[in-house]
Amino acid sequence: MKRHAGINHHVVSKLAILGCAALFAWPGSLARAAELRIGAASTEIAPDRPVALDGQFNTRISRGIDNPLTATAVAIEAHDGNSALDHAVFLSCDLVGIRPTVSGALRSRLKDKLPGFDPRKLIMTATHTHTAPVTEEGKYEIPDTGVMRPTEYVAFLVDRLAEVVERAWAARKPGGVSWGLGHAVVGHNRRAVYADGKAKMYGPTNVPEFRGIEGGEDHGLEMVFFWDGAGKPLAAGINVACPSQEVEGRSTMNADFWHDVREQVRGGTAKDLLVLGWPGAGGDISPHRMYRKAAEERMLKLRGLTYTQEIGRRIAREVNDVLALAAKDIRNDVVFEHRVEDLELPVRKVTEAEVEEARKEIEALKKKGDATRRVAWLQSAIDRYEKQGANDTASVEVHVLRIGDIAITTNPFELFHDYGVQIKGRSRALQTLVIQLTGGPGRYLPSARAVAGGGYSAVVQSNTFGPEGGQVFVDRTVQLIDALWPAPK
Repeated sequence: MKRHAGINHHVVSKLAILGCAALFAWPGSLARAAELRIGAASTEIAPDRPVALDGQFNTRISRGIDNPLTATAVAIEAHDGNSALDHAVFLSCDLVGIRPTVSGALRSRLKDKLPGFDPRKLIMTATHTHTAPVTEEGKYEIPDTGVMRPTEYVAFLVDRLAEVVERAWAARKPGGVSWGLGHAVVGHNRRAVYADGKAKMYGPTNVPEFRGIEGGEDHGLEMVFFWDGAGKPLAAGINVACPSQEVEGRSTMNADFWHDVREQVRGGTAKDLLVLGWPGAGGDISPHRMYRKAAEERMLKLRGLTYTQEIGRRIAREVNDVLALAAKDIRNDVVFEHRVEDLELPVRKVTEAEVEEARKEIEALKKKGDATRRVAWLQSAIDRYEKQGANDTASVEVHVLRIGDIAITTNPFELFHDYGVQIKGRSRALQTLVIQLTGGPGRYLPSARAVAGGGYSAVVQSNTFGPEGGQVFVDRTVQLIDALWPAPK
């Protein structure tokens, strides 16, 4: 976090970004079509020892593995003859988030092992399963014996991730890409609103005070397919505006619905297709149904499916349908550009009222003997208040890519739906994919209406940035995307 004294540099920064964008944005893209070289690989990342599982306030020690935790890598490089022009490696992992403990170690490893590869062009994404190992020390109270420590798991994980990226990079051969759009109901807005104007994540909808659901949902499936030179599909990037947390409370390692997606996609025409799980802007979205629950459960019983299998069925059906269409439009020569920027955003301020409320809640939890992380979570807001300056900012890493007619942009947040809609609606690209949870702590970035409603995910303890930072993020992201497209006539 950075602090600034004296003149209001935050205001100056915003003026520079919003009013003088030409000084900071790249000029309109002058790139020509380039030949593509593509490689793909996959590996499993679940250890064979018990671990603490990430994603809840309480400590959970794993009791086995339900299905494989997977990491999938796709390397893509643009060439002009024998000259490499640009590149990217997409790496999707069945983890709750990509912590700095992992991304920093992996990039350092790859810098030494892959000559010609820029570690900053590695895009790591977490599918956000809440039943994968913890990757940072001090977050949970973990038994001293019989459990793999987070530092041990990170060492194991980085070895696996480095190996799968190296294999994908080494496998680069002439290939092509195509893209498509399908639709499947996967995510539901999870914030219920009540008569007093307050909101609650997973709040009850069967009470007289219930007035509606706070935000929107996105049932589009944005897809990018990667092909070898013979027209065989190698991998699919599937962008779903929903984190994978249907089975989030279990004490077994589980890839959630992405496992079922992989299994059912491979049950179609693409037997060896690898799947990149790309969660879209879904900070206020999850697979959990907020109403009509009994009818949903009845249909699952009639189909003989679990809900993760049902989600897999919905997504796989669309992927296989769109794959057949995308196979008719494979592009071997496309414009390919990949830009990375460290974007400074204004930090959300903690107010005196929020500190007082946090202290009251801490006192109540201590009286109950609460042994979860909730006290530390509340205390974090108090600590921030005591250290914060007038114009604090923090940096986030943002990737923007142009692949032919489509744009791909990333963010490290659990990004609320409103921001994803803004980016997609304003982008000049034919199709825009917004991928969240690509590094960093993965905290929520709530919308203005969510902050007004309050509740978990929108309160200050859940955020580093608020709506002000969210708007700066959106505006700059759109500038970076549009800079890769000629201005419309």
